[in-house]
Amino acid sequence: MSSDHKPSQRPAYFLAGLLGAAGVLHFVQPKPFDAIIPKQLPGSARAWTYGSGVAELGVAAAVAAPKTRRLGGLAAALLFVVVLPGNVKMALDADRRKAPKHWRAAFWARVPLQIPLVTWALKVRDRA
Repeated sequence: MSSDHKPSQRPAYFLAGLLGAAGVLHFVQPKPFDAIIPKQLPGSARAWTYGSGVAELGVAAAVAAPKTRRLGGLAAALLFVVVLPGNVKMALDADRRKAPKHWRAAFWARVPLQIPLVTWALKVRDRA
């Protein structure tokens, strides 16, 4: 690769799109997000849902903008780590409720999917 060749920024734009869509969903369909907020957290689940939606939208904007992409990629990686307990809680709750097997499998599949999401976000940071 020549020194004047820049890597594609498409992964950054796709990551920003994913985060932006997830952030919007927190406001359009908040109930599923409310359900995974640990009861030990202070305040209402809805406040945490909206706050995390704002965080995802902010990180999406940081990833989308070339000037803040490096910081945005790091913030995205941290965000994916921070939401991991919520994904585990969702899977455990589905097991306790005896949700259909395909739903339980999908919820558990989300847990290890955080690893490629973190990796993706760090690659976006490194390519910025």
